Amino acid sequence: MKMTYREAIRQAMHEALAADPRVFLMGEDVGRYGGTYACSKGFLEEFGPERIRDTPLSELGFVGAGIGAALGGMRPIVEVMTVNFSLLALDQIVNTAAALRHMSGGQFSVPLVLRMATGAGRQLAAQHSHSLENWYAHIPGIKVLAPATIADARGMLGPALADPDPVVIFEHAQLYNMEGALPDDWRCDITTAAQRRAGTDISLITYGGSLPKTLAAAEQLAAEGIAAEVIDLRVLRPLDTDTIAASLRKTHKAVVVDEGWKSGSLAAEVMARIVEDCFFDLDAPVARVCSEEVPIPYAKHMEEAALPQAPKIVAAVMMVLGK
Repeated sequence: MKMTYREAIRQAMHEALAADPRVFLMGEDVGRYGGTYACSKGFLEEFGPERIRDTPLSELGFVGAGIGAALGGMRPIVEVMTVNFSLLALDQIVNTAAALRHMSGGQFSVPLVLRMATGAGRQLAAQHSHSLENWYAHIPGIKVLAPATIADARGMLGPALADPDPVVIFEHAQLYNMEGALPDDWRCDITTAAQRRAGTDISLITYGGSLPKTLAAAEQLAAEGIAAEVIDLRVLRPLDTDTIAASLRKTHKAVVVDEGWKSGSLAAEVMARIVEDCFFDLDAPVARVCSEEVPIPYAKHMEEAALPQAPKIVAAVMMVLGK
């Protein structure tokens, strides 16, 4: 079945709402407007205002309400319009949702799913375009997911809702219009990375909106006779270091691609784990391709220059391979 990434998310939410009366959706413009990215179009008419709740423009307030509902036995899906706006709710996410199981000695859990758009490439400038996934992947007490394929967009919500602890799902805004076939085996876990392309010469490790660019780079490299293996992290916390290590034991070289900034990035964490766990498997230093250390620009040519792109990935591979 062919569909868009957006429709895959919509189907996943529809299935959850239809199957479990405890599930409800809340956030800015999720009801009457049908969602900022049209992922909940038609839901208000079908499920009603008790289960499709438009909220005020107060992330701190409605994320907190979602936490309270989860503590009360509901299964809320809370949509934050963009990752930049989620910073207004960091206190609720970090100090409350992520910490309550620990702070209560295991007496309470917060089965909350928090969805948000992330990433650049749409000329929305610095307040709507950043990639802050690593900030959340730093926090114990939550799971962090980054579905980069139509199958994962369809398959990750179910297990996220079944998890007793908070799960944050990052949907790269550049992927919503991506179209492709939904495979029969779209159901997936939320614990493991995925191999998206097999190869023997170098491992390209990435996630989210950088996956299509990394696959495009792998195609270009194949034309040069270089077989690049592509690993989609897809679960940013906890990181699946076993899949990374298995790839490195085969290729012995790696480039990490991350739309976050280089300083303090998820790429840095992946590189550190490679050095810790796979140092003697390496035949060359690990390289990374990240966004430039600037707020994301508005101008299209500057925005494109600031972000990881396939040519930059190819150049990094050639450097690692000494070509």
